[in-house]
Amino acid sequence: MLLVLWLLLFLAVASLVLLMPTLWGREIYNHYRGSRAVTCPETRRQVAVSFDALHAAVTGLSAPKPALRLSACTRWPTRANCGQECIPEALRAGPYTQGEVDLSTTKKIYHLPVLIASFVAWVLGAFWHSEFLFRERWMEALGLSDARLRQIVEWWAPHLISVAVPLLFSYGVAWLLACSGRKGLRSGILASTFLWVLLTVATLPSAVWAGISRDLLLLEAGYTFLASIAIGAIVGGLTGKLIEPAFQEK
Repeated sequence: MLLVLWLLLFLAVASLVLLMPTLWGREIYNHYRGSRAVTCPETRRQVAVSFDALHAAVTGLSAPKPALRLSACTRWPTRANCGQECIPEALRAGPYTQGEVDLSTTKKIYHLPVLIASFVAWVLGAFWHSEFLFRERWMEALGLSDARLRQIVEWWAPHLISVAVPLLFSYGVAWLLACSGRKGLRSGILASTFLWVLLTVATLPSAVWAGISRDLLLLEAGYTFLASIAIGAIVGGLTGKLIEPAFQEK
């Protein structure tokens, strides 16, 4: 009984200790959340920007002032590598008023990096399952003979699947980057790794239940992980670099 009382006392004290930082972090988050209309230093036109409110809240708990950075702008992702010189004006600006800035309601996904990334992933898969790497091990794990493999190669379905899967995965990575308003090599790899882990966790129980061998699972996990890294690097690194802006800014 005494142990239970000590435990309840500890939980109560811990809750009180964490309450003030939580309330202060929430106050910082609410202060910096939302969009603000500012004048872009590059184009001298009105744009809408948003602070990374979560980052501000976290850094504001351990420093006298929160570290401010933008998480979104109507000129992104094409100009996502800007210097963010508009932050001082954004601090002075009030909340965004509907209609003040022409906001796009759709997230931009650039198709050319997606197509290049899916093609690279397909080539990597062809090489991974070729005689130069793991074909024999892959055939043994599947229990395929040479004659059976030649028969499968003549079917349309395996080829369509080998093209469709990396294409869909590439579009998934592009969608994650578009929703977060980010681009770049690091952001692309992080997005693709997150998506790979999510899909692996979701499909692994079904694969084990279906009786797929451990060796085959390891082979395909190795290929899909390398392919996801390549897709993330290409989609993130090339987004906004191989396309012209949707409009010419003067």
